[in-house]
Amino acid sequence: MSASAAKVSKKELNSNHDGADETSEKEQQEAIEHIDEVQNEIDRLNEQASEEILKVEQKYNKLRQPFFQKRSELIAKIPNFWVTTFVNHPQVSALLGEEDEEALHYLTRVEVTEFEDIKSGYRIDFYFDENPYFENKVLSKEFHLNESGDPSSKSTEIKWKAGKDLTKRSSQTQNKAGKKRQHEEPESFFTWFTDHSDAGADELGEVIKDDIWPNPLQYYLVPDMDDEEGEGEDDDDDDEEEEGLEDIDEEGDEDDGEEDEDDDDGEEGEDDDGEDD
Repeated sequence: MSASAAKVSKKELNSNHDGADETSEKEQQEAIEHIDEVQNEIDRLNEQASEEILKVEQKYNKLRQPFFQKRSELIAKIPNFWVTTFVNHPQVSALLGEEDEEALHYLTRVEVTEFEDIKSGYRIDFYFDENPYFENKVLSKEFHLNESGDPSSKSTEIKWKAGKDLTKRSSQTQNKAGKKRQHEEPESFFTWFTDHSDAGADELGEVIKDDIWPNPLQYYLVPDMDDEEGEGEDDDDDDEEEEGLEDIDEEGDEDDGEEDEDDDDGEEGEDDDGEDD
């Protein structure tokens, strides 16, 4: 093969390769456009599914309401149901100081209400008996999600009785204690009603709505771990006392044996003295 023929063949090969690349790029571009069209269909179905799911949630929210009402009526018959439920919940109990618990003993009912369209937010209502801390009969906090997706919250202003503002007392107690205090009281539970700093990540609100409200009974019935531990300690103490008594009895028996031996020795000594006489 001549040099010129070889060059021609090489040119033909290069031109064929370039043509293959052009075809491949064109096919890839068409595939990407088709993928985008298919993805749009998937997104459309997802939106349709969300609308259908929302309708189902709205339907069952209405169906659940009579049962929530019946449950609230039954809970009202159990003293201290809600404060016990909150104290037994690991996350909520971490937010409760001693005086918060005292105030929550007057809590008679808790209600969680999702707004009718569900996606725009919900409200939590706390109903209280007459109490020495504040005038309000109901304390509420609402969470809203506007059309642009920005979260916000608002709540009832607590009308504290003179000298009973637990939110101020909590901070004052911590300041006075300073570094000397080993176990600081948590910030008052009631500061939650005035905290609107991050409505989109309000942990307490989400816990009450999604964890406690669906089934509060499971937390009310949680066994008191302190009592169980106390019972175990009592049992250990009883065992130790029994062991101590056994040791004392054994020592007592040994002492008796030694006394008997001494008595025997004494009698033998008297007999010997008598014989000598």
